[in-house]
Amino acid sequence: MTAGRYVARIVEVPDHGIRLEPAADSVAPDQPTEVNLLGMAIALALGAAGYRHHAEQRDPELQTLDTLLSGDAVMPWRATGESGDGTPYIVCQLNDGRPTCEVRPNAD
Repeated sequence: MTAGRYVARIVEVPDHGIRLEPAADSVAPDQPTEVNLLGMAIALALGAAGYRHHAEQRDPELQTLDTLLSGDAVMPWRATGESGDGTPYIVCQLNDGRPTCEVRPNAD
């Protein structure tokens, strides 16, 4: 996996879920296995931060991991509590094929 960081603002899309808005300097992998690992790390971080799937089902033809990472898809996740001050970000460290992600109140 390419070393670097994937950072994206979490944008709420009313009645549909969330969309990730990647920062200009974010690195997204291009190999399928690395994309899948980053997608799983993002899902785990969202779950740990209190995001849950809501009733709207994902369209597997349009809502792929690639489109999620690029900011082109809305995924059926919703925050279950208060997001706090500011807009939340997903911040991922891409290391050794094992990305680690967390939801933070800012991109730092």
